[in-house]
Amino acid sequence: MRLSRAFLPTLKEVPADAQVASHIFLVRAGLMRRLAAGIYTFLPLGWRVLHNIEAIIRDEMNRAGAQEVLMPAAIPAELWQESGRWEKYGPELLRFSDRKGAKFCFGPTHEEVIVDLVRHDLKSYRDLPQNLYQIQSKFRDEMRPRAGLLRGREFIMKDAYSFDVSVSAAEASYRGMYAAYERIFSRAGLAFRVVEADTGAIGGSQSHEFQVLAESGEDTLVACDGCDYAANVEQAEVVAAAPLKSADGPLEKVATPGKKTIDEVAAFFGEEPARLIKTLIYMADGKAVAILCRGDRAVNEVAVKKLVGATELYLATDAQVTEATGAASGFAGPVGLAIPVYADRELEGTTGMIAGANETDFHLTGVKLARDAEVLAYAPVRMAEAGDLCPRCEKGHFEVLRGIEVGHVFLLGTRYSEPMKCTFLDEEGAQQPMVMGCYGIGITRIMAAAIEQNHDDDGIIWPLAIAPFAVEIVGLGADAEVASAAEELYAELLARGIEVLLDDRDERPGAKLKDADLIGIPLRVVIGKRSLKEGQLEV
Repeated sequence: MRLSRAFLPTLKEVPADAQVASHIFLVRAGLMRRLAAGIYTFLPLGWRVLHNIEAIIRDEMNRAGAQEVLMPAAIPAELWQESGRWEKYGPELLRFSDRKGAKFCFGPTHEEVIVDLVRHDLKSYRDLPQNLYQIQSKFRDEMRPRAGLLRGREFIMKDAYSFDVSVSAAEASYRGMYAAYERIFSRAGLAFRVVEADTGAIGGSQSHEFQVLAESGEDTLVACDGCDYAANVEQAEVVAAAPLKSADGPLEKVATPGKKTIDEVAAFFGEEPARLIKTLIYMADGKAVAILCRGDRAVNEVAVKKLVGATELYLATDAQVTEATGAASGFAGPVGLAIPVYADRELEGTTGMIAGANETDFHLTGVKLARDAEVLAYAPVRMAEAGDLCPRCEKGHFEVLRGIEVGHVFLLGTRYSEPMKCTFLDEEGAQQPMVMGCYGIGITRIMAAAIEQNHDDDGIIWPLAIAPFAVEIVGLGADAEVASAAEELYAELLARGIEVLLDDRDERPGAKLKDADLIGIPLRVVIGKRSLKEGQLEV
């Protein structure tokens, strides 16, 4: 491609709404433009990168035995109602009606559609296993789209779905996709970690995320420094510390005017935050529950959601806290609460703790949960932290990493096949539900994650496998011999099947080199008049 004829509108200024490197450079380098919040148009060079990523994915998916299909983006509501997700998925699902009033959604994922396809055409165990995939635009109506392609609303995704006759066969399909994903991200030139993850709105019995390691990543990961265990912090297993104990004294109420935060209360009593019981009031499917943990810990809301069996969970508002506890926010405690109380297992057996008194400007000392409160269950609901003992090897400790999720594999089991009656006849002629897996890769997110991991202050540094071009030729100055040499090299590389970008513009050398730094083609050949006379090129 000749740069003089390319649609490549580079920018000198940083876009006002861009905060992360990938968003800044994708716009500045002329690879994409914003149409609406979280929705982008891809320009020629950006589209070339996406095609290169897709080519790697197709190659490895086909190699793994998957077959490509294409499903509609507009999905009838009946299918989602049949699976039970129409009501449960939440406001991220873009729902709309056609001119006849029929309800649809713009597919954020396609479990229902693929099940509907398979259940009509695959009837026997002889038809299985099957693994079908597509590459298609998805839409999730994020409340706060941000960071360009890292948290957009419309995006390009590869989603695959496997169908098997048994759990063991489904696990084999899962392992096959896991291995294919490792090859995909390795070929794309990315440094990544595979971590255990929550199944979330997709469902299923187990899942793993493929995380590109980058400081700008919005996901927090923990990895053991002594074994291979790694997990998203929301899914990570934690080892409970020994319960804190002190003299088993009476419960006493102490005035603590204006002391609301953990740090303020700890300083007031001259104690460490770990000696406090943090009481958080959540609304779980519209009903208030209290979650307790040590004052120096953070609550894992994913674990809480599972513990209380809630579909929707959020922190109560100040008014809801007052309604549930009788006190202002900051003074909630477990003693005497009339709502369900759950506690992190580190609090089991503790004595001499400090907690809110459920009375504004008062706290309690000498709290012993076993004596003073009705705790429905003790469970691991705290967030994993750096330095935690590894629950697997019990020798190593956690280190904290930042990551960008670019792929996710799920072992679904019969989560969709049972309610949607996707069955087959086994060897004995009995009807059995198919056992499923699903496997997603964010193609547009890979493009952004590659930049987050590979850039400097001047621009992008593309991994060779996904770069829009392998080589850029930059001729400096208006010298005819320089232009001729650039043209000759351009023609020779093209003849060898090498993808080349030729900067043949009538621009100053500084502007050409600045754009070359910004665009980030892996190999750059610079041709100047002086070096050319010496028979040299700069590579």
